[in-house]
Amino acid sequence: MSYLVLARKYRPRNFTEMVGQDHVVQALTNALTTRRLHHAYLFTGTRGVGKTTVSRILAKSLNCQGADGQGGITAAPCGVCQACTDIDSGRFIDYTELDAASNRGVDEVQALLEQAVYKPVQGRFKVFMIDEVHMLTNTAFNAMLKTLEEPPEYLKFVLATTDPQKVPVTVLSRCLQFNLRPMAPETIREHLQKVLLTEQVEADVPSLRLLARAARGSMRDALSLTDQAIAFGAGALQEATVRQMLGSVDRSHVFRLLQALARGDGKTVVETSEALRTHGLSAASTLEEMSGVLQRMAVLQAVPDGAQDDNDPEFAEIAQLAALMPADETQLLYSICLHGRGDLGLAPDEYAALTMVLLRLLAFKPAVADAVMQEKKTLKIAPHPGAELAARLTEPAPTPVLAPLSRAAVATPQAPPVALAPQGHRLPVRDMPRAQAHAPSREALAAQDPVPPESPPPAARIEAVQLHEQPDSRRDVPLERAAAAVAGSPEGDFWYGTVQALIASEAITAMVRELALQSQLVARDSDQWLLRVERESLNQTGSRERLAAALATAGYPVSLVAEVGRVTDSPAKRNAAAAAQAQLVAEKIVFDDPLVQSLMRDFGAKIVPGSIKPG
Repeated sequence: MSYLVLARKYRPRNFTEMVGQDHVVQALTNALTTRRLHHAYLFTGTRGVGKTTVSRILAKSLNCQGADGQGGITAAPCGVCQACTDIDSGRFIDYTELDAASNRGVDEVQALLEQAVYKPVQGRFKVFMIDEVHMLTNTAFNAMLKTLEEPPEYLKFVLATTDPQKVPVTVLSRCLQFNLRPMAPETIREHLQKVLLTEQVEADVPSLRLLARAARGSMRDALSLTDQAIAFGAGALQEATVRQMLGSVDRSHVFRLLQALARGDGKTVVETSEALRTHGLSAASTLEEMSGVLQRMAVLQAVPDGAQDDNDPEFAEIAQLAALMPADETQLLYSICLHGRGDLGLAPDEYAALTMVLLRLLAFKPAVADAVMQEKKTLKIAPHPGAELAARLTEPAPTPVLAPLSRAAVATPQAPPVALAPQGHRLPVRDMPRAQAHAPSREALAAQDPVPPESPPPAARIEAVQLHEQPDSRRDVPLERAAAAVAGSPEGDFWYGTVQALIASEAITAMVRELALQSQLVARDSDQWLLRVERESLNQTGSRERLAAALATAGYPVSLVAEVGRVTDSPAKRNAAAAAQAQLVAEKIVFDDPLVQSLMRDFGAKIVPGSIKPG
């Protein structure tokens, strides 16, 4: 006895057995029940969604004679009468299927239409089913237009195509069109579970999920892959064997990559990419799986309550990643993964291209990019390693200006001279070559004369070096300094409270909120306030006017004047200082823990930089 593949064995025989196409089934069932039958139907959709199946069920519904031979047009064909059995076996004389892919000329269409003049021999209706109708030539379409528009009352046309865009509008206007949709993975998984239960084949849920995703909305592809998986797994479906057969990437690799990208861990990213190469896993499948996980993360970040799925074993891991990665970074990584799949074919080695895409995800990480830009700005403003530190140590605290505004009152104060050594001693900069005057190297500093006893205190020199080194463990910064950084002037206290109140009430957003956060209140009187910003792009007339309107609503009807200069006390700087203080407190708690200290002392354990976050 020959084996019948699952896709043919479990082809639906009536409308009740169809899955995933409820909208088509409902429309056809109501039309058959009320006898409102059109003369031409057009079924569109991708491969394996049921276009030919619906055509055959419709032909049986039109010609069913009932189990007793007395039946009529019905939405539930009996399946046992002569007409039903002949249509299922493909030998019903009044049901003709034409493959337009191999019979696309005008002669074949004319030969088919010549049969239209004869009444049905066995059935109630003649049914002409033309599959892949978009493959017909223009002359063939023109030849069937007249018959398609006004066929005999006993003739029904059923057209099927995967590309309705290529069908002439003159044909589309003569047909009742139904679009069969790709099926959801969960729908396919549930149907495969029923089929395998009938076949008495053991299968676990993860393997069925893999097959449902690999089918890409096609039930026929899903059943064909299931046939292959049964043969590959020797009669049983297990996740490991199905994954090996499909060549798909284990989601654990994807989760490891996304966790490394969220932490900015380039070493783990490269090692995981090499592991994928070693196991021979598909690079395109890796990016595809990453795109799927990132899409679910984005949905979870946008709708935290509505995206929960308790039946999904991967939901907990995806929720953890969604909480670990910012929403804007998720969107950026998703876009890069989609574009990276197109780059795989352009590279000589797809794994090298995969590594480059992953490193691109790491390079365009928003936090890393901001740090690089900030470092570039710092180097451009203060090229000498100790100049910025010395200026910060010797600069006096700003004095608020409370007098009415005038040019003399709002003039930007000049920075005091920087003192790098006690009076009466000179640093050996004059003896250095001109090219090294601004950025001496370590070798040049070591070759200079010994520092005299009156040189700057060691603490200042150590801090200057630590600004350019990546700490390996706890940063040696006292909490008192972070607390002092949060403290500010009375004007700054007033401005910080006002801005926080405006933000809390959502009175300011976007650029207006950024202007308020990045600005310093220099002076204020009864009708005019002076703000100072560091960037000219924030000093826009429209932003100032909207900020003034928000202040007026809050009870401060004043006009705003802004200048560009150095900002020392702004709400953004205070928020950053508070966050730094919270970070230091969290690090102190961790490093002062006796268990952590014993692990570091006895086993050489180290705290991963950036892994400690305030609660």
